[in-house]
Amino acid sequence: MEIEHLTQQLVRGAEHIQTLVAGVSDEQARQRPDDTSWSMLEVINHLYDEEREDFRMRLDIILHRPEALWPPIDPQRWVLDRGYNERKLAPSLQAFLEERRQSLTWLKTLVNPDWEATYPAPLGTIRAGDMMAAWVAHDWMHIRQLVELHYAQALRLTNPYNPRYGGVW
Repeated sequence: MEIEHLTQQLVRGAEHIQTLVAGVSDEQARQRPDDTSWSMLEVINHLYDEEREDFRMRLDIILHRPEALWPPIDPQRWVLDRGYNERKLAPSLQAFLEERRQSLTWLKTLVNPDWEATYPAPLGTIRAGDMMAAWVAHDWMHIRQLVELHYAQALRLTNPYNPRYGGVW
C-alpha cells in the first residue's frame, strides 16, 4: 500500500471538494435536483461527519484496538436528524477541512501500520488497507456527486435550452 500516495489523494480530495463549492451561495447549496438526492450542503456535512465519526476512528480501531466495538453510525439518517440542509455552507466546509487536517496529521503518526490487520465488521471482515482504500474512494464518490449537482443546476439555469451540443452527459 502506498500510504504517501493515498494520503496525497486525501489532500487533493479536500482541495477538489473546496473548489467545487467555492462561490456557491447557501441557497444554491441547499437545492436538491429531486426528492431522493442530496444537496451540496448535505454532501459537505456528510463528509464532515464521516471524517470525524467513521474513517479515521474506525481505521484507528482496526490498527490499534481490534477488540473495541465500532461506534454505531447512520449516515443516511444523519442527513435529516442533524439538519444538514439548515446549516450554512462556509462553516460546514471549514469544519470538514479542519477534520481532514486532523486526519492527515493522525495518518502521519502511523509507523509501519499493518494494512493486513482485520476487524470483524458488520458487513464482513475488513482489513485496515480496505478501510484506507474506502476512505479515498469515498472522497471521489462525493466529488462526482458534487459535479453531478453542478450539472443539474446548470440544466435548471439554462432551461429551456438544450446543452446536447456540448456532449452527452
